[in-house]
Amino acid sequence: MSFEDMWRELAPIGRSATSGGYFRQPWASAEMELRAWFREAAAARDLVVEEDPFGNLVAWWGDPEGGDAVLTGSHLDSVLDGGAYDGPLGVVSALAAIDVMRERGVAPQRALGVGVFVEEEGSRFGRACLGSRLAVGAAAWDDVRDLTDRSGVALGDCVEGGAPTPWLDRVGRYVELHVEQGRGLVDLDAPVGVASGIWPHGRWRYDIGGRADHAGTTRMEDRVDPMLTYAMTALAANKQARLSGQRATFGRIEVAPNGTNAVPSRVTAWLDARAESDDALVSLVEAIQKQAAERAGRDGTDLTVTAESVTAAVAFDSGLSAEVGHDLPVLPTQAGHDAGVLQAAGIPSAMLFVRNPTGVSHSPDETAETADCVAGVEALAGVLTGLVV
Repeated sequence: MSFEDMWRELAPIGRSATSGGYFRQPWASAEMELRAWFREAAAARDLVVEEDPFGNLVAWWGDPEGGDAVLTGSHLDSVLDGGAYDGPLGVVSALAAIDVMRERGVAPQRALGVGVFVEEEGSRFGRACLGSRLAVGAAAWDDVRDLTDRSGVALGDCVEGGAPTPWLDRVGRYVELHVEQGRGLVDLDAPVGVASGIWPHGRWRYDIGGRADHAGTTRMEDRVDPMLTYAMTALAANKQARLSGQRATFGRIEVAPNGTNAVPSRVTAWLDARAESDDALVSLVEAIQKQAAERAGRDGTDLTVTAESVTAAVAFDSGLSAEVGHDLPVLPTQAGHDAGVLQAAGIPSAMLFVRNPTGVSHSPDETAETADCVAGVEALAGVLTGLVV
């Protein structure tokens, strides 16, 4: 089955009829359908599928017990109302690359695995790259099993969990193909590129407490309104990021009691911050928090800031990236990926990017041209061939 055939099979799964975006949250129906599809696609290629306690999947071509196996793949989950390519492109391209390698008579001397990491986006339980972090031991099951989604369902109710299995101990190198989430390759007029590294990034929860009151009878000067503190903090984040050339976004907010005619009693908001260096990230987050605290003091609100996840800068393995890249353009990424988690855990990793003509991602407008996707498959097949023979 060709890349195009596989892509057509996946296209309707989890797609919203209204927005055209995708809702493929982990352990929900659409993502489970995708996992079933992956198992069927692996079986059709005589690949042996292994699942770890956290729901990560890997389909093996060859026996990985000898060690120094090569892993490729990505993830199948999406952000809320996300695009089609972020994640699934890497999985479909990996399967298509194996088809190309077999057509060319490649006989692997070491095992090749196609991995599917779960909850990469953190869209359900709020922890990005959770599956890969659990697999490498960068996150402990006991620390995350009680995380709940927006409906109050606990992570431990969705997946068995426990101690990580040593399947990644058999992996010597990891290559992940991903749609580019910016316009770097458009500007370079190239269909495929290679990543140099990942900006440091993290998520911080802002809990702002105030006092619920009547929206009509309470004078403005008598209010303790957490929404005002939040609003100024969101503006401060935008200003500080613009001034420093970094990234800061408040994209999720919860308000209580969430009534039109009531002053809120509480606002909880999540800051996503990213910067070109670890020091720049610290400076950015501290500047935002300082302004938030000053505003809370003026408003009479209570402010608590909790770092939910922070990831240091990652430089991909230079030797492997050179093998992967050849004459391809090199560019950094501001987006987090499972490849960054594996690289930080000591598994040499590299990434290929496929051109995104609009640069739009985490949106229904995310796209890639079929010809560029096929070029990505060809590039990945060539890289994997060199690594397994």
